[in-house]
Parts: sequence; C-alpha cells; structure tokens
Amino acid sequence: MIDKIKALRAEIAALQAQSAEEVEKIRIKYLSKKGEISSLMNDFRSVPAELKREVGQQLNQLKTEANERLAALKEALASADESGKAGMDLTRSATPIPFGTRHPLSLVKNEIFEIFGAQGFTIAEGPEIEDDWHVFSSLNFPPDHPARDMQDTFFISREPSDVLLRTHTSSVQTRTMETQKPPIRIICPGRVYRNEAISARAHCFFHQVEGLYIDKNVSFADLKQVLLYFAREMFGPDTKIRLRPSYFPFTEPSAEMDISCHICGGKGCAFCKGTGWVEILGCGMVDPNVLEACGIDSTVYSGYAFGMGIERITNLKYRVKDLRMFSENDVRFLHEFDAAH
Repeated sequence: MIDKIKALRAEIAALQAQSAEEVEKIRIKYLSKKGEISSLMNDFRSVPAELKREVGQQLNQLKTEANERLAALKEALASADESGKAGMDLTRSATPIPFGTRHPLSLVKNEIFEIFGAQGFTIAEGPEIEDDWHVFSSLNFPPDHPARDMQDTFFISREPSDVLLRTHTSSVQTRTMETQKPPIRIICPGRVYRNEAISARAHCFFHQVEGLYIDKNVSFADLKQVLLYFAREMFGPDTKIRLRPSYFPFTEPSAEMDISCHICGGKGCAFCKGTGWVEILGCGMVDPNVLEACGIDSTVYSGYAFGMGIERITNLKYRVKDLRMFSENDVRFLHEFDAAH
C-alpha cells in the first residue's frame, strides 16, 4: 500500500491543467468521495496494526499534497486569465468592425510628401485663418489685385485689419521666411478657400501643396530638375515636362508646368483635349520684393517656389471626374481606392 501511495504522490506532483474543467476532473479523480485517495482511506482498515502509523502518515501527506497541487493549478489559471485581460480593450465592440480605407487625397498627399522628402524638403504648416499681410501684401500682390475682391476671397472681418480664410498656402512660406534664416527648403500642405460656385470642376475649398527653396545661387535650372523628378516619380519614368511662361505676383520669371499625357502617351486624346499635354502646377523664381518683405537680402539669396492642387494631381492619377466626390464621404467611392495602395 505504501508503494501505491508513493506512486500516487508522484502522479499528483506531475499534474497539469489548461482549463477550469480539467482542474475539476482532477479533483473528482483524486479527492472526491469515490476518488483514489478516499479508496485508499477505506483500505486503511485492513492494514496491519504495526504499519498503521506509517501508512496513516503517508495517507495524510498524500491528501495534503493533492489539495496543494489542486490549489496551485487553480491559481495558475486565474493568473493567466488576468494577464489576458490586461491586454484586452474592454471598450471595443463585440461585433467585428470592418476596416476602412484611406481617402484618395490622403494617398496622393502622402506620395507627394515622400517624393519631395527624398529631395530634402521638410513639411511646414500654418493657420487657415490668416491676415492680409501673409496672404497678399507680403507676396507682392498690388492693392487693387482681383484676388483681394470678395468674389475670390472669404473675408471674416475688415476692421481694424483684414482677416480672411487663406486662398493659398503661400502664407506658410512667408511665415517661414520671417522666422527662419536661409537655407529654407519646405513644402506647405493644407486646405485653402475661395469664394467660387461649387461644381464638378470647382469647389469653395480644396487642398494645395506648395514648395519653397531659398539659398545662395539657386537657379531656374534647379527648379526644373526638382519638378522633372517629381513628375517622373508621380506619373512614371517616361513622363516629360513642359514649362510655359506665365504670371504670378510673387515669382519672376513665372511658368505653368505641363506633363505629357500619361493616358495617351502624348499622342493626343479626349483627356488632354488632343494636345498631348496636361497642366499640373505653377512655379517660378521668388520675386526679390517677396524676399525683402520677409527680411531676406535678395542680393545674397535667391529661390524658387511652386504650387499644385492635390485634387488636380489626384484627378490625373485616378481619373476622378467630379471634384465634389472628394468631400461627400461616400464609402462606396472611398472603397474604390482599396487596391490603389
């Protein structure tokens, strides 16, 4: 009987349990009224008198070890359960929530960030509610320029000074030039506002990314190379660019940049109106008056600037025909871009 008790002790010491159900099965097998230990207790009556003391001690030790092992298994399971709960979000819905998708404007904006970031540009941001100085005057806009008129700009107040919703993110450029010494190499993304009728081709708010580089000996050739790199990274390695003379108050000389139509390969189609070219942005060398207005010596430093509409680039990349779709929050429209990235 002593040998049987020793075997049970070894067996109990090696017991493992992965669930509360397994612990209960162990309790029933060894400690219930019909269990292994109770059976040995019943057999104790037939033990010779001279062995009763030793066998009794062994039985008591067996029962104690069985209870201790059972308690240890219960404690281990409780600790594991608490550890699991610690990493659990108890505020999460019990119903699985389907994954959403990134907005096409966000996809394109992040791609623009990566392209210019690889060329050393950093991101600069500024307020959407601005003053006349940062939006117009510091950028060489004459007092009678049409962009100051109510038909183009949302003015919030006129007295004691003009407060308005920015019409371009060039205001971030002037704020940076006022507070930072050259060299300056930034891109300025953000939402802008213009007082226009909403249609498939225009909206009262849209998104821009503008770029600025100020340093010694910056040339138009530097600008052209940066924009060529951008066009080929965004639209493909075979993309060509064309710069056409234009006019902006804050750059001189100024240019509009076209890219070869990536749909027809420059052969001419309905998308490019048969020309083989599509306009994507405006650019130019920063006007010396702008540098001086922002406290930068135009005899020492020069620079270039460029600006593009993110909606425009997104339309070219994904052929979205109606600008209003970008702000209508139609989930069906957004899911069309799941496979885009």
